[in-house]
Amino acid sequence: MTRKWLAVGVVLVALVVLVALQLRSWSAPRPALTLYGNVDVRQVDLGFRVGGRIAGLAVDEGSHVDAGAELGRLDPRPLRDLFDAQRAQLALARANLAKYHAGSRPQDIEQARQILAAQQARFNQAQTEYARQLGLSPSGAVSQRQLEAARADTIAARAAMDQARAAYALQKAGFRREDVAISAAQVDAATASASKAGTDLADTVLRAPESGTVLTRAREPGAIVQPGETVFTLTIDRPLRLRAYVAEPDLGRIAPGQAVLVHADGIAKTYHGTIAAIASAAEFTPKTVQTESLRADLVYRVRVLVSDPDGALHQGQPVSVQVIGAAPGR
Repeated sequence: MTRKWLAVGVVLVALVVLVALQLRSWSAPRPALTLYGNVDVRQVDLGFRVGGRIAGLAVDEGSHVDAGAELGRLDPRPLRDLFDAQRAQLALARANLAKYHAGSRPQDIEQARQILAAQQARFNQAQTEYARQLGLSPSGAVSQRQLEAARADTIAARAAMDQARAAYALQKAGFRREDVAISAAQVDAATASASKAGTDLADTVLRAPESGTVLTRAREPGAIVQPGETVFTLTIDRPLRLRAYVAEPDLGRIAPGQAVLVHADGIAKTYHGTIAAIASAAEFTPKTVQTESLRADLVYRVRVLVSDPDGALHQGQPVSVQVIGAAPGR
């Protein structure tokens, strides 16, 4: 009987120990995962969109600039002259279109009417004279030459009257719709040309697209540069990004949004950040999963955003990234 109770006691103790160990494993914090990488290198070559002579450069190598800060400018005189000329062409096109919309002036219509009346009077007079001489022709009082001259005057007077009538009708009708459409298109073309000239003039000032540090200054004031030619190389440091790598067996232990701690050699400060993205494709070789041993050679790129950067971290600097709360390894 004593042996029986002793065996039961041993079993109970074993169960208590197993339960305690399980509870301890559940309550134990998840082990941290350390990744290795470097500060991401983000550079952009900056140049003027238009060509010209550099009038001045505002920054030098090593200067920190904010987004939108002026870096340099070209001599704006040639482009300003072109801009003024395009604006004058636009004003001319607009005035011409306004003239077409307004139509004929009342004075022009009245003038055409008076010219028509005069030509009608001249025709009536020529026609009357021709009829008179035609009546005198049988008696020999009018020569054949005079009769032909009177007939020619009548024909010329009729043609002049018809021409004056057509001119009067045009003045009353105003301009054709096709002419108005052409004038409107000329205004659109002049507007586009003036807008482009204004854009080119504004592009004589080079500004920083993002905050960062000037890495190189390739040209100097007085130099003639072509459109797009590199004048500055800017390193973009905000937001500060890290590029780390996680091995394929540890891929399931991390996820975007997880908090991380960042350490760099020679810097006592511990930086904080979050995992922003994990690459969907493996890097390095082999890229296809074949055996268990080869899977360990696959790594995935991880992008980390540092929330409290300072000037101590430099692009390309090696860092270690400690993932807080990583899931247990397999």
